[in-house]
Amino acid sequence: MPPFPLPVLAAVLLLCLATPHAAGNPLDPPATPTPTPTPWPHQFHAKLLMDYKGNLSLADLWYDWPGGRNLHVIRYQLAADAPYYDAEWNNGTSFFYTPARRACRSAAVGVGILRPDWLAPGAAYLGRAPADGFDCHVWAKADFITYYEDAQTRRPVKWIFYTGK
Repeated sequence: MPPFPLPVLAAVLLLCLATPHAAGNPLDPPATPTPTPTPWPHQFHAKLLMDYKGNLSLADLWYDWPGGRNLHVIRYQLAADAPYYDAEWNNGTSFFYTPARRACRSAAVGVGILRPDWLAPGAAYLGRAPADGFDCHVWAKADFITYYEDAQTRRPVKWIFYTGK
């Protein structure tokens, strides 16, 4: 077989070098776009297991975005004064009530409840990681929360707040 003439070989080489390689190898699987966090439903009820500095509690969370409120009913492990109610309003007011103590107090927190899409603006996608037996998408936001969402169902699995301590 005669060798390729130099002008033909040079033209093929230039064509290869000039062709953008952004598409990569055609045999590679297509790149998947970076997922975005799924907004919360406008109303839901969730059961939570919480660990705050080693103190375990079970909580019910009723979230009502259209009503501008949410309610946490928290039952601390082995606490004689359970449950503890935390009612939060979109005007930035929270009420804390412990029926066993007949104690109620309010606080002007200054922020309302989380918007359904609270995670989307400013969240950094960290990739996928297992969490409690689920394959999760993971995001970090504002250096204070790491949020895990089931990659298949897109439901929240867990979140970890960083308090600086």
